[in-house]
Amino acid sequence: MEPRQTGFEAVAQALIEPLRRYLARRTDAATADDVLSETLLVAWRRRDEMPAEPLAWAYAVARNCLANAERSRRRQDRLLVRIWQLARPPEHTPARDDPDPGLARALARLSSADAELVRLWAWEELGPAEIAQVVGTTANAVSIRLHRARRKLKSLLDEQAEGERP
Repeated sequence: MEPRQTGFEAVAQALIEPLRRYLARRTDAATADDVLSETLLVAWRRRDEMPAEPLAWAYAVARNCLANAERSRRRQDRLLVRIWQLARPPEHTPARDDPDPGLARALARLSSADAELVRLWAWEELGPAEIAQVVGTTANAVSIRLHRARRKLKSLLDEQAEGERP
């Protein structure tokens, strides 16, 4: 094995579990596995561009690969809907289970960009500079947007709590 390959294998091993958790929180298990494989393939192809601390860079790659997978899934879903409409009405499919439905409802009320910032901060435990690398903006912009998103999320959770009190 060449030294470059051995070095990449060590980096890939360190990235697999964080990437697997990142993807598992955003999609179903099968898609997460496919996107993880695609992410590692992109990382291999672009290993010369990989920074010394590659986790945030790898999250950005995974985020793009997941977006591609979701676009593909939506195209496939639209085609399936057309096919099912020819045969019979489409069946209702339940949404993925979420461990905290209140949090899921509050996150769903945020814009998708704000919800992603909160997830990267809370679930992936990234700081503003790392989040900026993932979403392709500046750390300052992330700090401002994250502050606003967290404040909005807190407000939404407080509203829910008020509504649940007798």
